[in-house]
Amino acid sequence: MNWDQIAGKWDQAKGKVKEKWGQLTDDDLTQIAGKRDQLAGRIQERYGYTKERVEDEMRAWERDSKW
Repeated sequence: MNWDQIAGKWDQAKGKVKEKWGQLTDDDLTQIAGKRDQLAGRIQERYGYTKERVEDEMRAWERDSKW
């Protein structure tokens, strides 16, 4: 699934994001509102991951998302 599709279905995607990155709060997900760069930044902030790790995880999640 590409990011345009994810952003377009953000209300549905929030649950899947929360499954993958459970440290993100509902407030985080509301503020992110489907913006990929904001999601990446928030994951990096909450988990202490490098930018490269976040990008790798997000690409894998996007590729494997089925809903």
